[in-house]
Amino acid sequence: MLVGARIVSAADQSVSVWAAARDLSAGTTLRSEDVQAVPVRLFDASTSYLQSTADLVGQILDRPVRAGELMPASSLQEPSDRVSVALPVPSTAVPLDLRRGQLVDVYATGEATGAAPAQTRLVLAAAPVQAVDGGSQGALSASSGLRQVVVSVPSEAAGPLLAAITGRELAVAILDDLTEPAGRSMPMPTSPAATTTAAQSSFTAVPTS
Repeated sequence: MLVGARIVSAADQSVSVWAAARDLSAGTTLRSEDVQAVPVRLFDASTSYLQSTADLVGQILDRPVRAGELMPASSLQEPSDRVSVALPVPSTAVPLDLRRGQLVDVYATGEATGAAPAQTRLVLAAAPVQAVDGGSQGALSASSGLRQVVVSVPSEAAGPLLAAITGRELAVAILDDLTEPAGRSMPMPTSPAATTTAAQSSFTAVPTS
């Protein structure tokens, strides 16, 4: 937040700008409930922040913002080729405090076969959570024992990701920071041949991508 920006109650000499209503990671697709309009005195810095007249719904964050932080004008991404992927995750493998706006790692575990033990591997790193459904009510019922965790990924990574998780039990882990750790992005294969090769080398008992 820029030094000198101060939230004030008086309407005169102030402008209304957007502030984050909760912690939001980079890559989050904004909804109306993610931001709130606040009156501030910005003096000469008014163009540095997004005024509340701007429509932010559907815009994607290019950087993390903390709850209460004014939304910088530079915090939005240019339109990018990303898609949302719904992951069915056992309720017991979903942290109770998981919510949209966080970053998660996704792990997949294959079935044990014969003497070979089940293998677990990281299939997606630092993915922004767009929605979490299927708690006491939702798209996936409590009786199924599953929750639906929706994450966004580059469109070219969606197919390989779905191939990597098919027939496997998933678990998610919340990253403590809103910033993607350096060097932890998962390189996803982009062709069927690459997917098959990766599948054969990732699990000893069950093929995966």
